[in-house]
Amino acid sequence: MKALLALPLLLLALVVTGCSDEDNTPSTDGNTNGTEIEVGGGDALQWGDGGYGVVLAHGAVFDAASWERQAAAIADQGATVIAVEDIAPESIAAAVAKLQNDGHADVALVGGSAGADAIVQLASQQPDLSDQLVLLSPNRVVDGLGGEPKLFIASEDEPVANVSQQLADSSPGDDNVVILLPGSAHGQNIFAGENADAALDAILQRLAN
Repeated sequence: MKALLALPLLLLALVVTGCSDEDNTPSTDGNTNGTEIEVGGGDALQWGDGGYGVVLAHGAVFDAASWERQAAAIADQGATVIAVEDIAPESIAAAVAKLQNDGHADVALVGGSAGADAIVQLASQQPDLSDQLVLLSPNRVVDGLGGEPKLFIASEDEPVANVSQQLADSSPGDDNVVILLPGSAHGQNIFAGENADAALDAILQRLAN
């Protein structure tokens, strides 16, 4: 079932499950800096050592370190997280391979804007590569995505907001969810505005499932 969730519905769900802006953000113990590693010959940052694998791909004007707060929160709930510096599909695939070689059978791909576009390109070429996709403000529609669960997050007033819904509608699978947040922030800029906690909470809930 494909779903379109508005912010009020998302916040209501958080209240129903007993979560709030104060108690639903995992503690990072003040340590948000990732460990520098090399993946596929390129630089990357790693957080955590949990059983679930997550690869982060940043937007064009961002870098791997821009994911620090989100990566630390994801790691805190039991994941090993790698943010690649080079967001080419090949680099993202190399990070997935590293996590799988290290024993992480399931790996989620999370990207913002240009990073989201690189992920959908990779996922359309290798539809069985990842366990699920989480995409912030993808810019283009592609064919060939697999049936893995997909979460699309965008701002309702940004120019590419419709792309998320088009991808959800055109992709196979029974768990393609779209969340449109108020405002016009694009990609990782969502984390700099008033919807930052709502976006992160949605990502954490999805990756915890």
